[in-house]
Amino acid sequence: MNKAIFLDRDGVINEEVGEYITRVADFKVLPHAVEGIKKFNDAGWQVVIITNQGGIAKGLYTAAELDQMHRLMQQQLAEVTAHVDLIYYCPHHPDFGKCLCRKPDSLMVQKALARLNVSPVHAAFIGDKQRDIESAAGASVKGYLIEPNENWVPLADEIIQKIS
Repeated sequence: MNKAIFLDRDGVINEEVGEYITRVADFKVLPHAVEGIKKFNDAGWQVVIITNQGGIAKGLYTAAELDQMHRLMQQQLAEVTAHVDLIYYCPHHPDFGKCLCRKPDSLMVQKALARLNVSPVHAAFIGDKQRDIESAAGASVKGYLIEPNENWVPLADEIIQKIS
């Protein structure tokens, strides 16, 4: 059976620094996130990032700059033979119109479940905002709320044990 862990980005994988990370130089992957992602990889789970990136709609950074951040993250993960399988991001912002993909809606989670052929009962979502938990619930996935920048490695161990 395929399993998937959904991870919010800012505050879960990289350091939460405030409203937006607008420069690649400010994008800092949290060491414990590298360890946690590797644990999921080693257990055979698919790792998916689900993130709102409304700064693109606001013109604070571009999709190309966001891709550079994600390449940097993948390079750091590769150093310990870890990786992220999929990255879904919403480039929209409610100040500039409505969309179906922005969390707390669950479209990005539902798309990833379908693409990876994962049942919601074999998935979990770790996020640092209530909207992450609501997005997970909308796709019938169990959500786990942490504090921004919190070490979630013990939670990874718990989730891997719980969902077998």
